Parts: sequence; C-alpha cells; structure tokens
Amino acid sequence: MPIFERDIAVDMGTSSTLVFEQGKGVVLREPTVVAVDKFTGKILKVGQDAQKMLGRTPANIVAIHPINAGVISDYEMTAQMLRELISRITSFSFFKPCALVCVPSSITGVEERAVIDAAIEAGARRVYLLETAVATAMGAGVDIAKADGHMVIDIGGGTTEIAIISVGGVVECESIKVAGASFDEAIVKYIRHKHNMLIGLGTAEELKRSIGCVIQRPDVGMEEIKGRSLTNGLPKTVTISANELIEAFVEPMNRILESIHTVLERTPPQLVGDLDSNGIIMSGGGSLIYGIDRLIERSTGIRTMVVDDPISCAAYGAGKMLSHLDDMQDGMMNFYRKRQLKG
Repeated sequence: MPIFERDIAVDMGTSSTLVFEQGKGVVLREPTVVAVDKFTGKILKVGQDAQKMLGRTPANIVAIHPINAGVISDYEMTAQMLRELISRITSFSFFKPCALVCVPSSITGVEERAVIDAAIEAGARRVYLLETAVATAMGAGVDIAKADGHMVIDIGGGTTEIAIISVGGVVECESIKVAGASFDEAIVKYIRHKHNMLIGLGTAEELKRSIGCVIQRPDVGMEEIKGRSLTNGLPKTVTISANELIEAFVEPMNRILESIHTVLERTPPQLVGDLDSNGIIMSGGGSLIYGIDRLIERSTGIRTMVVDDPISCAAYGAGKMLSHLDDMQDGMMNFYRKRQLKG
C-alpha cells in the first residue's frame, strides 16, 4: 500500500489518546497530557513525557489535559498535541492522511467544529467523525448495519457514555461526567474522612487498579498506602481493604446505574427486546474495575460482558471504518441535532 494511502483513526479520550494507522493497527497510545511553558505558551512535552511532569514541575511549566469530558477544552493545545502525535507516524509522507476521529454521542455542533478544525490544523487532509459508541460496537465485532439493538457502555477517564446502537447509528444515548476520575476522587474523599489522611490522585488510581471493586471479591485484597496526616501534617501509612473501596465507590456507581436505567426507559420497546438476547457491551478503562459488569447485570437483568481489550476497542473499531471512508460524509455531522429532530 503506498504511504499516502495510510489514513488514520484517532480515539481522543480525556485520559489517553490512541492512533490507529491503516494497515498497521494501533501505533500510538499516549496519555492526553501536554506540558506547556506558561510564559511563552510553547509546548515542551506531549503524552507520556508530559504526564511524568504532573505535580512535579517548576512554577513556569504547567501540565494540562486539553480534552475534558471527551470534548476539546483547550483548542490550541489539542491542535498542537495532535500535530505532534500525527507527525510521529507520518513524518515521511508527502500526502496528508485522512483522519477519522471518535467523538461522544452527545457532542454539540460547536464541539464538532472544534474537533474538525483541530485535526485539519494538525495535518489531516479530510476529517470524518464517528461516534465512540459505534466504534466500540464495531471493535467488539458487532454487525452494526443490522436493524438490531445493542447497548454499549463506555466508562472512560472523564465520561461514561451509554448508547443504544441500531442500523449503524445511535438511537438513544446519555453521557455523564462520572467515570474513571470520579472513582479516583471517591477514594481520596473516603480516605480523608475515614482515615484522616490526604493522598494524591495518582495513589488513588493505583489503589483502584490493584484492589478496586464494586462487589465482594473472593480474595479480600489489602494494600498499604502512604499519604499525609491531616492531624499533624506528617507522613502516614494506612492499610486499605478491597471492601472499603466498595463503600467508597457507592456514589459514582449509583449515578452510572441511574443513567443506564434512564437510557433503557427511553429506548423503543422492540430494541429493549433485542438487548435481552444481545446483552450489554462494556468498554473503557473503568470497565476493568472488578465486578462492575456483574453489578450492572444484576441491576438490569441483562447479560453484560466486558470486551477483550476495553481500552483499545474504540480505536480498533474506528480502524475498521477506515476502509469505508468512501461511504462516509466528511466534515460536520451534527449528531446531536439529528437526534433531536428524530425525537
């Protein structure tokens, strides 16, 4: 395949950005973080290198997340970050690639325009938009062209996206700002109240990954963590059990379950019938928390399964769509408005 035909698919999330190159697969997986010099506005590091600087930088360097809740919060930084990432894989190419970008189902027209402009400024020839839920379903091997209802729950870093897919599009969806980061914050809050100790979000995330759960585990995991005592300001160490984290996660988990039920209530009855046989597909880093699929299954009565590679699933699904770009419309899609008109 000639080098100029290698189009790319980008899954830009709040916590990480994945780039899929046609014919090669996922070629980049970087944290969505940019380190910037506050005084000059110059980008110093992108991705992994920038993340290492979080909380460890001098006053003139700030590490920022240009994507917030799945949409662009800092246009300039997003464009520069994309340019840097795209240049890593297309540095020898004469021709600009086409870019397929995954966006949340609840994206507004203004936010869509920002994504398209940022991708073009970063060096894309044409920009196509694909809803993350549709990309996830494709990545999980679902035949999205059928008039058959599938529910996708994507728990990312900044948002949880719940969508019903049928005939290649999103029929009903809900996007809430309760996701991976909310679980980290819940741990910080719990430890502050219960153990009178302050820990960083990085420590909370490590704890969530190692022993985090929303239902009882067969092995009661224990983890020792270090932080700062709120009584005297000195270093303090406490041991946390997995069962304590179930208590910490009650609030964010209940909000996710409420949103799932809201989407089910708004879904046409014939599609809800399909879900009974097709089940619920889960993806995103948050779906790796122990027992989250079983808790959702218990709450809805619908079989729930986590996809094989929850973090990369949407990127692989978007990658599959690269061979169908000729059938897609480039530029503005205005997904949100189309759904409003349909409703």
